[in-house]
Amino acid sequence: MSQVSISERAAASGEMPVARSPYFVRKKKGITPRTVAILAFLTICALFFCVPLYVVVVTSFKTMDQIREGAIFSLPHIWTLEAWDHAWNRACSGIKCDGLKVGFWNSVFILFPSLILSISLAMVTGFALALWNVRWAGAFLFLLFICAFVPFQIIMYPLIVMTTTTKIYGTLWAVAVIHAVLAMPVLTLIFRNYYKDIPTEIMSAAMMDSGSFWRIFFEIIVPMSGNILIVVLILQITSIWNDYLIGVTFGGLTGQPMTVNLANLITISTGTTNYAHNMAAALLTAIPPLVVYFLVGKLFVQGVTAGAIKG
Repeated sequence: MSQVSISERAAASGEMPVARSPYFVRKKKGITPRTVAILAFLTICALFFCVPLYVVVVTSFKTMDQIREGAIFSLPHIWTLEAWDHAWNRACSGIKCDGLKVGFWNSVFILFPSLILSISLAMVTGFALALWNVRWAGAFLFLLFICAFVPFQIIMYPLIVMTTTTKIYGTLWAVAVIHAVLAMPVLTLIFRNYYKDIPTEIMSAAMMDSGSFWRIFFEIIVPMSGNILIVVLILQITSIWNDYLIGVTFGGLTGQPMTVNLANLITISTGTTNYAHNMAAALLTAIPPLVVYFLVGKLFVQGVTAGAIKG
């Protein structure tokens, strides 16, 4: 059977063929001076952060004999994990040489109660201020706004007195509670600004169905808080894990987080400084928040772009 073209079939059927639009090949954009300038700027920015990190990483795998050569950019002649093992198991913090693992577990035990306490209270308070008819809500919001910008150093002594009175000073609980208290104003403002954009029709319908405060909170508000929870979690984890001042002030001798152990390892040392040990200890301290960010970093960006932090 002979093949019939589309135009012939259209003519036979009495239909007028539709003229095709001419096909133009999209012209590829060449490299312009503007593109070169942007690439050069981005490359410089990347090198600004990546070169120091590269030096820290390769130094942590070198031996002291190679470090003494002074070639900080060269790769290790012999790759060794001795510095990592020493930093984790035998590094000295003061008179104790139990390694950074003690501070790591202290940071973990500080992190979880502080997250639960600060985020749960901030969610409830933000919901009440945004969508519930609370008396003096405006004045309370203004007070929170002021507290959010009060420097920690100003209220340090009253907090020390309060934790001493409650007999938790020098423990992990003191560090966790202080982190939660200091984060409350900012977190409440974030949740309040997020919840105020929830349509009032949803709240009206829920209240008409005899929804109580806690029922609306758990059945409507919490399921709608996925994006903002990811944002707040990453902000809080990074802030609490990298904190030094609150840990060294309220941790005492037994409740010091990992950052305090790292500072003691680097600043309180005798004899020749072992840079490989210091670099390995710094990387061990920085790895946990980096892992969290890489796991949920995409959700963090989605939460920010969804309007989590605004208002």
